[in-house]
Amino acid sequence: MERLMGLDVGDKTIGVAVSDLLMITAQGVTTIKRTNMKNDVRELKQIISEYHVTKIVAGLPKMLDGTVGIQGEKVLNFLEKVSTHIDLPIELEDERFTTSISEKMLIDADVKRKKRKEVIDKLAAVHILSSYMQRTAKRAK
Repeated sequence: MERLMGLDVGDKTIGVAVSDLLMITAQGVTTIKRTNMKNDVRELKQIISEYHVTKIVAGLPKMLDGTVGIQGEKVLNFLEKVSTHIDLPIELEDERFTTSISEKMLIDADVKRKKRKEVIDKLAAVHILSSYMQRTAKRAK
């Protein structure tokens, strides 16, 4: 069975989500506190092993006009380094607005600011992975 892992890569954290075995839903797993590349990769490998992940879907932050800006370049650089340590296909998913959508959902649910900071990256990873699964499911039909 194929299982996907969604990533919301930031400068300080990486939000992580995984798909269910039927690839219908995405669930938030954790938020990795970034320390250095070695530890980041180790934590990703542990999640990949635990959930039997076969593909990584990473959010690519783009500018409003669709171009890749500074943050997008940082994500691409990180993913390039990850690919030298983890032998899985990596797909990119446009992540414009995922963090703001996630924050609005949490505010609407009356989640306190401190708690929002703890879960927002994980929720953004869920949105990235869900968007990818919906888009690819439509293409498969």
